[in-house]
Amino acid sequence: MNKPRTGIVYIVGAGPGDRKLITLKGMECLQRADVVIYDLLLNDALLEHCPTHTEKIQAPDPRIRATRQDELNHLLVQHAEAGKIVVRLKGGDPYIFGRGGEEAIALTEANIPFEVVPGITSAIAASAYAGIPVTHRGYASSVAFVTGHSAALHPDSNINWEHLATAVDTLVVYMGVAHLRQIVERLIGHGRDPQTPVSLVRVGTTPQQRVIQGTLTDIVQKVEAAQLKSPALIVVGEVNRLREELRWFDTKPLFGKRILVTRARAQASEFADLLEANGAEVIQFPTIKIQPLEGVDIPFPNEYDWVIFTSVNAVEIFYEHLQENGRDTRAFGASKICAVGPKTVKALHSIGIHPDFIPSHSRGNVIAAEIEGIRDKRVLLPRAKIATTDLPNGLRERGAHVDDVPLYDTVKVASGNQDAIEAELLNGGIDFVTFTSSSTVTNFLEMFPSRTPSVLFANTQIAVIGPTTQKTALACEVQVDVIAKEASVESLVEAVIESSVH
Repeated sequence: MNKPRTGIVYIVGAGPGDRKLITLKGMECLQRADVVIYDLLLNDALLEHCPTHTEKIQAPDPRIRATRQDELNHLLVQHAEAGKIVVRLKGGDPYIFGRGGEEAIALTEANIPFEVVPGITSAIAASAYAGIPVTHRGYASSVAFVTGHSAALHPDSNINWEHLATAVDTLVVYMGVAHLRQIVERLIGHGRDPQTPVSLVRVGTTPQQRVIQGTLTDIVQKVEAAQLKSPALIVVGEVNRLREELRWFDTKPLFGKRILVTRARAQASEFADLLEANGAEVIQFPTIKIQPLEGVDIPFPNEYDWVIFTSVNAVEIFYEHLQENGRDTRAFGASKICAVGPKTVKALHSIGIHPDFIPSHSRGNVIAAEIEGIRDKRVLLPRAKIATTDLPNGLRERGAHVDDVPLYDTVKVASGNQDAIEAELLNGGIDFVTFTSSSTVTNFLEMFPSRTPSVLFANTQIAVIGPTTQKTALACEVQVDVIAKEASVESLVEAVIESSVH
């Protein structure tokens, strides 16, 4: 896909809310975009796929003022005529109640080339996440999607409610919560059985998903009692009876939990993925970033009997130094390699090295005690600038000659949404705050100097990755509620799940 000289617009369906439901082609378009014009209700995490130069514009909302669709069409044409790759990022599918057809017509009239990238519409996605298949043998062999907007209820509407009420087995109504009573009256008035099961699925496919079930007879009262608001889908039909048997999303162990991740953004993806896979909503709030040190004189590893890697960062940055000097893994020669933790082992495997020794624990004194035959051996320890002295001191006590070489530093990150995070913490809007290193603890607290830890964390639980981080937290007067059994994000997620279940 080469950048066209005249510009082009990709009308892309982003899916219903879960950021991973965008298509591969949709993501590819984002990765090439010069301009992204996106809808208000989209998952903002999708914009992280854009290049750094991408201009991001929130689309005017056509629901507020009719002329705003014209303004949006003009924006698309304007940027495309400037020779840019424009992505019009829309919720759900562009051509299912998404006004994508109107935008495509405007582009055609302006002679702007465009492509449509279909998306997963909320009617099928939100229903599936709620455990409701819109078709199912024995329950429903037909389905219809209909808008529940006020215009659909006017006498001159082109929606034939008289036929629609009984023509299909499953009826999915978009944008109908505000008019639920009128929709129910029309369906019953035109022959739909009052005992027909009905479900409303609010913000489907997200950890805030909420499902209210009833029948045409009582659903209005149930929705009013629950104070359910838009956006929500209305699903009418016998397929709703399958929810209790087929529900899977809102039964995950961390479903609905809001978990704040303070890890460096570059390292947080795996942790966030594990939390999200268990149903949590992840709030990214990095307090550190990994920054390689400049001007470091890195000795060649073949001059040492042992090289000890204590983190993935150490492996990656050390190997980059080797490559910059025209070398590869052969530079290790006969040196033995120690790798601390499964992630470090995996990082070494990725560059073709199988470690000679893996300690049972990540604590420095344990590593030093478990390496055999270390007396009088030369040891290279490339690691973080702020790493603790337990490991090199322990090795020296056993007679080793240690070169402790700082490769990188963990630098404090200034986040722009401290006020919002503080408010969420104080009102109990965050269930867990996670810390994966001592620096994440200290940096986080420095961002909120006006609040004591006891006040800041009064309505949330604190989860830490290991005893070193716990020690730092306690020294800062932070009460630790959850501690991982092993120093890994997998173990930390397991500990959070265990705490939530119990």
